[in-house]
Amino acid sequence: MIISPAKRLDGVTTYYFAKKLAEIDDMNKDGKAYVINLGIGSPDLMPPSEVVEKLIATTHESDAHKYQSYKGIPTLRNAISQWYHSHFDVTVHADEQVLPLLGSKEGVMHISMSFLNPGDEVLIPNPGYPSYSMCTLLAGGIPIDMPLCEHLGWKPDLDTLDKMDLSKVKLMWVNYPNMPTGAKAGLSFFNDLVAFSKKHKILICHDNPYAFILNDYPLSIFNAEGANDCAIELISLSKCYNMAGWRVGAVIGAKPYIDTIMTFKSNMDSGMFKPIQEAASIALAIKQSWIDGLNQVYQERKQAAFRIMDVLGLTYDYNSAGLFVWGKILDSSFDADKLADKLLYENRVFITPGHIFGNQGNQYLRISLCSPVSEMEAALYRIQTGFNSSNIE
Repeated sequence: MIISPAKRLDGVTTYYFAKKLAEIDDMNKDGKAYVINLGIGSPDLMPPSEVVEKLIATTHESDAHKYQSYKGIPTLRNAISQWYHSHFDVTVHADEQVLPLLGSKEGVMHISMSFLNPGDEVLIPNPGYPSYSMCTLLAGGIPIDMPLCEHLGWKPDLDTLDKMDLSKVKLMWVNYPNMPTGAKAGLSFFNDLVAFSKKHKILICHDNPYAFILNDYPLSIFNAEGANDCAIELISLSKCYNMAGWRVGAVIGAKPYIDTIMTFKSNMDSGMFKPIQEAASIALAIKQSWIDGLNQVYQERKQAAFRIMDVLGLTYDYNSAGLFVWGKILDSSFDADKLADKLLYENRVFITPGHIFGNQGNQYLRISLCSPVSEMEAALYRIQTGFNSSNIE
């Protein structure tokens, strides 16, 4: 190497799934049975047909392929505003409080770079989405471990946090319905969170991409009284509308927060492809019956995931929400990494080890619901029968 990497990359690792999917791809070329992938949460179902049709139709418009506004077209911002009103009974000003993003993962980086100075601290949920910690490091911040307590329904113990020195903490990441645990949060918890945030002058960053997946009572952080002063929220069309590859998300918040993020974003990327914005607007207005149909599919897959976990001797929350099932390993001779490797290399079944989400996940596995029941049943058969790749060369 001619030059050395930037020091901001110290402590930052390549995303786990980028490495693991490359390994699985190599395994699938070795002439043995293909690996059944129950690990990653990439929806395999189609978006609503009206959304695809709108995308195709608008590609022929005269201005479709031009640069677009950094803040998104009015049609999309208005659709997001109406979506908040329809689903959460929350009023959001389309021109001042909505900033469309090229996916919500990018939003985690935008927020981190927009608000963190070197040395600022950030409360990071454990277990939690690895990007919260990595983006904090890239922005020069210091991740502070925030354990989520199983006995509290995978929520942080705010009383314990309240006794810590939080004087350097600037941001706090939370995510409900939670990934990876599937835990839900009620309005009382969000109200407590807002009170905590105001007491300690911490900005709540609520990541909310799983709002409608197997969740009967969707909530926004803005359902909590006073949240507009101390919270921002990321939303995404990736999970709820099967549009992961489209890269459509948004950050919602009070105008000063949105203006700050816009300053960074305008120097970082450009406006979203207009036909995608037009199509996303259609998705946000889709009828509840479409969401209900989607959840029926996921409920069937969830039952299949439970059967796998039963065979593996794992315990789980039957009422969890989101795209994953989180199972606890009761056999003390196995941790997540050891059991996940055994399943991958002996049975050619990939299930995500919980340790990648923090050490609170060391005794857990996560099964994605983004594979058809037939694939999940095939994985179950391999595990039940002691399938070994060496038997089928």
